[in-house]
Amino acid sequence: MRRTASGSGRTLTMNIGTRVALAVAAAAVTMGAATGLLVHRVTAADQLGAARTALDERLTSAAHDYATAGTSPARLNPPDLPRPVADAVRGRQRVTYLQDGAHPVLWAAIRVSDRDVLVLSRSYVPEIRALATLDRTFTLVGGIAIVVVSLAGLFLGVRMGRRATVAAQTAERIANGDLDARIRPDGRDEIARLAASVNTMADALWARLQAERRVTADIAHELRTPVASMSTAVGLLPSGPVTDLLKGSVHNLRGLVEDVLEVARMDARAAVVETEQRQVSAMARRAVAGVEDARVRVVREAVVTTDPRRVERILANLAANALRHGAPPVVLEVDGPVVRVRDHGPGFPADLFAVLHTSGPQRFRTTAPGTGTGLGLAIAAGQTRLLGARLTFRNHPEGGAEAILGLPEDTAPKRHGSSSDGFVPQP
Repeated sequence: MRRTASGSGRTLTMNIGTRVALAVAAAAVTMGAATGLLVHRVTAADQLGAARTALDERLTSAAHDYATAGTSPARLNPPDLPRPVADAVRGRQRVTYLQDGAHPVLWAAIRVSDRDVLVLSRSYVPEIRALATLDRTFTLVGGIAIVVVSLAGLFLGVRMGRRATVAAQTAERIANGDLDARIRPDGRDEIARLAASVNTMADALWARLQAERRVTADIAHELRTPVASMSTAVGLLPSGPVTDLLKGSVHNLRGLVEDVLEVARMDARAAVVETEQRQVSAMARRAVAGVEDARVRVVREAVVTTDPRRVERILANLAANALRHGAPPVVLEVDGPVVRVRDHGPGFPADLFAVLHTSGPQRFRTTAPGTGTGLGLAIAAGQTRLLGARLTFRNHPEGGAEAILGLPEDTAPKRHGSSSDGFVPQP
């Protein structure tokens, strides 16, 4: 059954959510400010126009009364007439003027003779107060609308960010080898399309990998019988240089076939882990028994519950890889449940070291052509996963490549007083 990815990544979600919320808020503020300014200007212009028209009509009526009856509610030549009004009315028959200030006044003036000017005025404060009330109302309503729209934008951005993060995390899991990971479909937008594309890619990758694994396993099974026959036939040949060469080649071929079969079993998850309690140092010594350039150094002893055959296979592969690509001596340092396998060569090349830290050991990848099949580290990594252990790689500060195998510890470690290879235990 395939697992469906869920969850959220805080960094990506907050980034997208914040950006969307800020963009929506900025758009809302800009739209609200532009609309408020436009409404303010239009309302102010309408108010002033209406006030000018009304006062001008009153002035016209007052001028008619003055002309017919000699009396009028308007003032004649008032001393407080603003100079702009006085100047303007000399060149025109009738003018209106808004005098700004703390108490604005609207003026209307008409010339009734060469020297006389009839004037009406009234306070413009009511219109100013009405406009201020409109501005406050619009600001309050606009502010509430901006908050609501921004919260909606934040919700949308966070939701988009979470979905995008799930897609990214699932793609990373697939890249790291979890081909069962899938994204739960949600919606019909571009992110949902991205999720469907990731799922389709994972399905295609899974099918292709399964086909390659079947081909690899079939080839290894088919080769096992003829290789066994070749090994038997070579054993019947008379001794000699040619026979020794053939025996070595057949032995290497047989080992390669067994390695491929082991990889196929791990891929098919058919490997069975049989655990028992063992000393870590004992497994390390068995792993390199008979290897002249490999030595075991015990700093701290520990007993672990694990599959000893697989642990020994891991350590043997690591030691063989160190001897093949590094330089002797190869030292297996036992420090409790941790075993460090170090050679004294130039260390991991930069490109291989980057691959080991990102995607782990890759099959059929070696440091140089013709130096091996590249299955040793891949098998060691696969066995490590089966055991629930941890395998890391680094270049030792004092030189050489180092692989570190960490096993789960069962009992309290005990100090080891001496080692069989002449190394002095470190405190």
